[in-house]
Amino acid sequence: MLTIVIPKQDRWDEKNNKFVTSSKEYTLQLEHSLVSVSKWESKMCKAFLTKNEKTEAENMYYIQCMTLTQNIDPEVYDLLTNENRRDITNYINADMSATHFSNSNTGRRNNETPTSELIYYWMVARSIPFECQKWHLNRLLNLIRICNIKNTPQKKRSSGEILNQNAALNAARKKQLNTRG
Repeated sequence: MLTIVIPKQDRWDEKNNKFVTSSKEYTLQLEHSLVSVSKWESKMCKAFLTKNEKTEAENMYYIQCMTLTQNIDPEVYDLLTNENRRDITNYINADMSATHFSNSNTGRRNNETPTSELIYYWMVARSIPFECQKWHLNRLLNLIRICNIKNTPQKKRSSGEILNQNAALNAARKKQLNTRG
């Protein structure tokens, strides 16, 4: 969860052409989760997890979807500072996991655009409990990826590959122990 503080501030309101002073500071608790993505997709009717750029309005609505703090006036989001926006972006992009994948363990890739419904399907197919929908989204996607890797049968190796690997291991051991065999 990310907590941001929107400070009291004076700003120029371009709509009404006047200076506006915020009367108080606001504290928002945000969560980048499958629940937030699902809310956003239900209004925007398009996939959130694409490489396509989102409009400023779409980004602002996603921040509203992430907000756990109750009864926040939508105009408060206009008061977000550049630092607040940077913190939110860094939070969304954070791994939130100690798990790192090597290139050899990427599993199979497909060209499906992941939508919230597809991610829910992945959760059901892998028996991941629905309480995980409130996890940071990147952490949930890592869990799904780990389930894919662990449930994929090991690739059968040919006898030639096994012989080559054993020869390489033997050569390394001979070199390490300074022996000829």
